[in-house]
Amino acid sequence: MNTRLKVLNVGVVGYGYWGPNIVRNFQAIDGARVVAVCDKRPHVLKKIREAYPGVMECGDYRTITRSPDIDAVAVITPVSTHYRIAKDALEHGKHVFVEKPFTASIKEAEELVRLAARKKLKIMVDHTYLFTGAVKKMKDMVDKGELGDLLYYDSTRVNLGLFQHDVNVVWDLIPHDLAVMDHIIKRKPVAISAGGIDHFGRNQENIAYVTIHFDNNMIAHFNVNWLSPVKVRLTLIGGSKKMLVWNDLEADEKIKIYDRGVTMRETEGIYKLLVDYRSGDMWAPKIDHTEALRKELEYFVSYVKGGFKAVNDGEAGLRMVRMLEATNKSLRQKGKLVKL
Repeated sequence: MNTRLKVLNVGVVGYGYWGPNIVRNFQAIDGARVVAVCDKRPHVLKKIREAYPGVMECGDYRTITRSPDIDAVAVITPVSTHYRIAKDALEHGKHVFVEKPFTASIKEAEELVRLAARKKLKIMVDHTYLFTGAVKKMKDMVDKGELGDLLYYDSTRVNLGLFQHDVNVVWDLIPHDLAVMDHIIKRKPVAISAGGIDHFGRNQENIAYVTIHFDNNMIAHFNVNWLSPVKVRLTLIGGSKKMLVWNDLEADEKIKIYDRGVTMRETEGIYKLLVDYRSGDMWAPKIDHTEALRKELEYFVSYVKGGFKAVNDGEAGLRMVRMLEATNKSLRQKGKLVKL
């Protein structure tokens, strides 16, 4: 695509749960225009015609990936189809925006990254949370060292359903949190261990606990669950100076900073290790509440037209898939530590 092009013509493949949000936001962005939407279901195509009479609808994704009038393709379909659709789009000269997780395997992700590089095309993976005001504030504080040395990252993402037919609870829920962790913590994880259970004989875990080990005094833990009676979206980041709580379900004070911690000091004698507890103020910083998806898709349009490296590009998506595959491997081996 000509980077001087003022309007990015976008085709969207998939109009299920997330697809309508993608179409709505692309249509509202200056410099982008949805020209076609694909879905296999006839009743969905009718909805598209009624909502967007000027947009072409089709039942075969190849109509979009091979159209000379389309510059970029948004792949908003089940993960098992991402590789096939994205590859066809790249092979026909289209930039690609792919719903998380990027692909169903490391091999698929690596091939798409290589193909995009060879074709000089852009890939972006839909890690929407990176564009929320909360995550931007968290990253800014960590980058400035306001929390001190990071000690732990703890995430809980649980709710009742929705069971996915093609992936387990890890592949469904944890990509959001892995992307946030990867974005905020620049240290390289070295190993993963995971335990989980499938209560219904589907060979897909519905509850899982994942621990990620780093090459220093740092650990991350994730709790994902499709069987929780309540919905929880909570992240704790502990630092040597301050601690942070991110409750994504809070309407206003999504982030709270606690000036609390511990200090170890030694005196003479083997049993003289003393622990001092620090309990200071708590405050809630102001954050931007603009819709994250709108910001992300504006970023995608700029990424396609510009020359910068996106924080959620294909390589970032590949890092997530590496961690997901390692998690699955550990689950199958009853929690065995898997090196990354």
